[in-house]
Parts: sequence; C-alpha cells; structure tokens
Amino acid sequence: MNYRHAFHAGNFADLVKHATLLAMMHSLIREAGALQIIDTHAGAGAYDLRGEAATKSGEAQAGIVRLMADTGAPAAFASLKAAVRALNPGGTVHLYPGSPLLIAGALRPGDRYLACELRPDDHATLAQALKPYPGAGTRQADGYATAAQALDPSLRNLVLIDPPFEAADDYARIAAAARAILAKRPKAAIAVWVPLKDLETFDALLRRLEDSGVADLLVAEARLRPLTEPMKMNGCAMLLINPPAGLDAPLTDIVQWVARTLGHAGGSGKVWRPVA
Repeated sequence: MNYRHAFHAGNFADLVKHATLLAMMHSLIREAGALQIIDTHAGAGAYDLRGEAATKSGEAQAGIVRLMADTGAPAAFASLKAAVRALNPGGTVHLYPGSPLLIAGALRPGDRYLACELRPDDHATLAQALKPYPGAGTRQADGYATAAQALDPSLRNLVLIDPPFEAADDYARIAAAARAILAKRPKAAIAVWVPLKDLETFDALLRRLEDSGVADLLVAEARLRPLTEPMKMNGCAMLLINPPAGLDAPLTDIVQWVARTLGHAGGSGKVWRPVA
C-alpha cells in the first residue's frame, strides 16, 4: 500500500468519519455494557499537521482548522473538538488524532480496542501511540480478515472499516467482511467509511451489503459537490450497520455543516435509510 493518510489528516472526510464514530461509540456506551472496538485500517494513530505531507495538501486548513475556529459549529462535533484541543494544549492545531487515539481516549475500564494496521512502519508508530491505554492493543494484520476472527462474544462489538481504497477489490472486501462479522455476531455494529466519487460505485456497494445480509443500515452522506466528476472525491459517507438509536439528528448536523461550510455549489448533507 502506498497510501499515506498524513496527506489527508484532518480534512472534511475525517471530520465526518471521526465525529460520526465518536457519536456512535458514545451511544453504544450509553445503551450497552462493556464494548469491544475493532479498527480494520488503523493507520499511525496521530498526524503532525506541520509535516511536509499535510502542509503540501492543505486539507487540514480547510477541514479541522476551520471547524476548531467555528464557535457556532453543531454540538455533534463537541467530542472531536475536545479531543483535538487535548492534543494541542497551546491552542494552535498542530496534531490531529486518528481513529486510534479517539477510540482509545474514550475507552472505559472493561472496554477493549484492537487496532489493525498492515504497514510495518505505521504499525510500529501505532503501537507506541497506544501504549498509555491499557484497554488498547494492536495487530500487524489484514484488518478485513482479522475483524470477524477477533470478535469477543462476551462484549458488545463495534467494527470500524476504513480502508484506503487503493485496491480494486476494496468494495468487495468490505461486503465480505460485513458478511463474516454478521455471521458470527448478527447484532454487531459496523461503521464503514467510503468516498463518494460517482453514484454507480456507491449504489453498487449498497447492493453488495444488502446481498451480504445487511438489513439495518443508516447512511450519513456529505457531498461537497454533485457526483459529476468521478475522478475526484466529491464527498464521503458513513454506512452504519446495526446502529444504536438516536443518531439521525446529530449525524444530520455533522454532514450538513460539512456540506454547507466546506462544500461548493450543489453540495448537500443528509442522513437516510435505504429502502429494501
């Protein structure tokens, strides 16, 4: 894999992904007992926005920096903003927490987190970043194949599937991973992040998930522009399988703020459920 998230850390897609992930985690914590989270593509853990990759892309300036400066941003971003402030005590946003630090920081005693990362260098950085968190562990492994195997039947399960979408079979592997997870734990919650480039690719993934046995699906979709330029990432979506109740309103606030504040003419944000 050549993908390095440092180029994109803190961009609009991270805001959608991470604010949604935290909202889902907090809802599950309120309604269930001990929680197990499995992260299939964890990355390095945190990202230096002063590094060459981040400064070259400028995506963090157009994403997390704008969010942190917006005192009127929806309350649904509060947990993400608090985590970013904790990582940047001086006030200026130099570091951005990836999903591992956000998840590990929300763990309670009894909760467990397994972060999978295939790249040896990123895995080494990740393992170091998670050392302070006793409930967190890492595995240098293919997260798609690991997720179902690692499910703990004694805990409420949440799986985050967030691949780089470099490989041609990522969409097929997402559906296969969801099928394997649900076969072992039918009530497991799954959160899938996907880019929005063209409508057919997105619809095809929804069909794959339906064919994989997914019946309870909530879609939080932020389009920065109409899906008319398939070579660009025109937006992103979070696909929530077996989501906890009460997420529609906060997720609507998240995707509408992103589309309205960071998007272009014709952008939109909505939360919806596919009709079977």
